[in-house]
Amino acid sequence: MRAPASLSMRLSLLFALVSLGLLGGLGAYLYHALGQQIAWRDDQMLQGRLERMEALLDDGESIAALRRRPLLYANMLGNRESLLWMLDARGVPLIEVNPPGLPVPELPPAPEGRLGEHPAAGSTRLAWRSLEHDGRRLTLVAGKTLDERERMLAAYRLRLWLAMGAGAVLACGLGWVVVRRGLRPVRRLAARARTIDVAHLHRRLEANDETAELRELSRALNQMLARLEEGFAQLSRFSEDLAHEMRTPLGNLLGATQQALQRERTAEEYRQLLGSHVEEYERLSRMIETMLFLARTEQPARVLPRETVDLRGLADQLCDYFEGMADEDGRELASDMQGRVTANLDLLRRALANLIDNALRHGRSGTEIRLVSRREAGDWHLGVVNHGEPIPDAERARLFERFYRGDPARSRPVGTGGLGLAIVRSVAQLHGGEAWCESDAAVNVFWLSLPADDDDRVDSCPVRR
Repeated sequence: MRAPASLSMRLSLLFALVSLGLLGGLGAYLYHALGQQIAWRDDQMLQGRLERMEALLDDGESIAALRRRPLLYANMLGNRESLLWMLDARGVPLIEVNPPGLPVPELPPAPEGRLGEHPAAGSTRLAWRSLEHDGRRLTLVAGKTLDERERMLAAYRLRLWLAMGAGAVLACGLGWVVVRRGLRPVRRLAARARTIDVAHLHRRLEANDETAELRELSRALNQMLARLEEGFAQLSRFSEDLAHEMRTPLGNLLGATQQALQRERTAEEYRQLLGSHVEEYERLSRMIETMLFLARTEQPARVLPRETVDLRGLADQLCDYFEGMADEDGRELASDMQGRVTANLDLLRRALANLIDNALRHGRSGTEIRLVSRREAGDWHLGVVNHGEPIPDAERARLFERFYRGDPARSRPVGTGGLGLAIVRSVAQLHGGEAWCESDAAVNVFWLSLPADDDDRVDSCPVRR
């Protein structure tokens, strides 16, 4: 496979092509202008010769006298490329200066003078005029062969081609030098980029000394590096947290099994051991299923089926489902949700269920949990309000990370393995929204935003308590 040409070579060749086109256009214009100027000069010369011959006749010179003194007009012609005829009414030459030996042209009368080509020689220019002299009809014809003109123009064309060729080569060479110098900031930028690897993601591309275009590119690359660094850090934390989360149940299983194997056990003891193992297996199974769920929802090419969801009916279903868990803790579920939103019903149900489960596990006992909804700036904001200890700003920024757990003093044992809020964020992002937390001294609100369609609307409905 042929390697692509370098950018310097491409720009140099393009610069040479542009220069060649410009020089070619300029040369063609000059060549055409020169040809027109020479033709105009020759035509003026031919007309002048006719006027000179007419002036000789007007001065009283007879045709016989002009014949006897040919130097009067032969000196006027001056070279072998010039022609002169004086024709009578029948076209018979009375005076003829014809070094090339061309036939006498048959031309129409032209009292005021005309210009044209020799009918028998296309490379000869003629001018003729009709007049009366001593009662006779005469036609004066002056001509000039164009061989000299063609030789001069051919030499000029050759010089133009040579000039354009030399100009193109020179433009390519100068373009190469200019482009190499102009792309020096790009090479510096590439050299700095080569120093960034997995161990040095904190490095950034300095853009202060670059041109405006490269400065924008450097800023965009720095933003990309910042996102990569953040993603790599999250991936590292996720790997560590995943290893820690899986180590605990595996350690429990291994310790309990080793202890049981130290001596003979009764059937009841083995049954109890297997029962405790089942709990750990279920914990691992839930963790693995959750990770698979997150992996499936975060596939960028996945097509998400959507439908119109009645928020009031969905909130009522969730409140009924969690009512038993809320009663055990002396808590009450209430819903102010209303309206219709276009979303994936299963994913939205799971996200809201995780928010309610999070409120039940981390909120204050004996308080109310309220489901709310509002539409702002073209988005639906769905929230779960619960009462509990204020959440610091630094902790709120990490609540939706995988396996992250807040202050253990405020938390209760969880069965989601620290993935419940991560699922909420994944569902929001999959719908084109986001998830966040608001906290003050009174309440904590966990929000889920979804883009609103034109068909989504807010319905008025009574509040369920």
